[in-house]
Amino acid sequence: MSADEHVKKRGGSKPTSAIEDTKSSRSDTRRDSYYQPWTPSAYTAFKTFLSARLCAAVWSIITDCDETFNYWEPLHYVVFGSGLQTWEYSPVYAIRSYTYLVLHAIPVYIYNFIFQSNKIVLFYVLRCVLAICCALSEVYFYKGVCKQFGANTGRIMLCFLLFSTGMFIASSAFLPSSFSMYLTMVAMGAWFLGNNQVAILGIAASAILGWPFAGILGAPIAWDIVVRKKKVIFFIKWCVAGAVGILVPMGHIDHHFYGKIVIAPLNIILYNVFSEHGADLYGVAPMSFYFINGFLNYNIAFILALVSLPLTFCVGRLVKTSTRSSQLPLWLSLLPMYIWILIFFTRSHKEERFLFPIYPFFALAAALCVDYVQKLYTFLTPRTAYSHYTEKSNWIAIATGIIFAVLSVSRSVALYQGYHAPQDIFLELTKVMSDPHIHTMPADRPVNVCIGKEWYRYPSSFFLPAKHWHLRFIQSEFKGQLPKPYGEEPDATSRIPENMNDMNLEEPSRYTNISKCHYLVDLDLPEESVLQPRFSQEKDKWKILASYPFLDNSRSNRFFRAFFIPFVSAKYCSYVDYNLLRTKRTKRASKANSAQKSRSTAR
Repeated sequence: MSADEHVKKRGGSKPTSAIEDTKSSRSDTRRDSYYQPWTPSAYTAFKTFLSARLCAAVWSIITDCDETFNYWEPLHYVVFGSGLQTWEYSPVYAIRSYTYLVLHAIPVYIYNFIFQSNKIVLFYVLRCVLAICCALSEVYFYKGVCKQFGANTGRIMLCFLLFSTGMFIASSAFLPSSFSMYLTMVAMGAWFLGNNQVAILGIAASAILGWPFAGILGAPIAWDIVVRKKKVIFFIKWCVAGAVGILVPMGHIDHHFYGKIVIAPLNIILYNVFSEHGADLYGVAPMSFYFINGFLNYNIAFILALVSLPLTFCVGRLVKTSTRSSQLPLWLSLLPMYIWILIFFTRSHKEERFLFPIYPFFALAAALCVDYVQKLYTFLTPRTAYSHYTEKSNWIAIATGIIFAVLSVSRSVALYQGYHAPQDIFLELTKVMSDPHIHTMPADRPVNVCIGKEWYRYPSSFFLPAKHWHLRFIQSEFKGQLPKPYGEEPDATSRIPENMNDMNLEEPSRYTNISKCHYLVDLDLPEESVLQPRFSQEKDKWKILASYPFLDNSRSNRFFRAFFIPFVSAKYCSYVDYNLLRTKRTKRASKANSAQKSRSTAR
């Protein structure tokens, strides 16, 4: 009988050596490491984010006319000396800062100086720069989330950010709300990583350079630093440094353009909060507006985000999860989203872009919700030794991610398919100008491109092919105030423009007689009126040069116009023509002039 068999027979166990104990310990360590959830590295996450954001820069549409007229148009003026001016840039009101425009003009100047490119390329170059900035902000936020909430929450959030239609729209939008979204992600990522000075500066830049109302998202950071950590002097020092470091150059730049001392962030707060009418002249909508937009742009993740705080609280009480001393309270981390919802969802003035700063919070809150559901599922089911809680519950995260991604991609494709025609049509102007058989006018003669009821879908003067091509408005059923061209004087930005008001009252001086239009962009809807006739049907006056399909909302199924389903959506959606028209009057006049010149030569 061997020694092993002797020990086994007597009910004992074979003694193990120290070496065997060490091997067993190493084996357990390897086993524990094996069960840790895989998470993409920061570099991998950045490449993934960048790919998605560059796609958005090329394919996303301009969803808000405010982006065109308050940012792309004055930027065009800063770079090229021409563009449309809104009342917000009048020195009388001065609620927009030129510093924000100058900051974005830098990459445009640099690229144009090196390559001497056309304006459409510059438009997309800036969009790509914004996409890169967004991707960098997202990866920093992602790193902070992974450290603060764990790898599983981080990778789920990555999926939500990557595919969401909300981020597809906001990532490359030239809007202060997108700018604030970038900096909020930087601030929150820094907060989660313990870099409080970066967090303070990020919120300061977001509020002062971007959108002052986004500063409220920093309230939980301030509470954490001042109340929880009792670093009052530290907080005040970095707040003062951020304010002075931004306001001093900002004041200098705005003084150069406005010709007087201007604090634009203060002016916009005074107008929106303390004026008699505030912002309620524009975009007044019921509370359901944000819930509908939230679901369209974040689908199931939006629902999960809304219930994240009560769900994580209840599960956390049931499933005793270990917490690190450096970990922030979960409620404090989610508080910025709920503060924003409480404030903005209850205001009368509602715009989709007002949700941009909290889009990353939707992704984080939804990811935490899924993570806690996984913990609850594992708690309620038997688990084997050495297994991580995600091992048996990964199917929950995978199923949620697949449903979310499919719905999000479907929504993004639906937006492109249905509403990309305006940008396509204005791209046609460059082709028209270069074709002498179509554009028969002299090269230096002013050309008027007119737009009526479709004024709010104008993509910007970056799509006009040359300096002597101008956008003109013709009268339509719209009775609000339209922008007007900047003056040609060198100090046009500091001069008070005529016929401007802050009450959104119609200014008839904006309209051009249609007889002066050389080209017209119009949506050919079946409905017509005296001010909005079907120009495309007036064959004796206009010739259709280009046409693209555009979704007719009123005649399309709500679900299938919101989400694109191949081979199915086309059956339930109706499209009309978005047309570029050329007047036949110009062609007749050109022929008459040519004939007159021929007769003069013959004599």
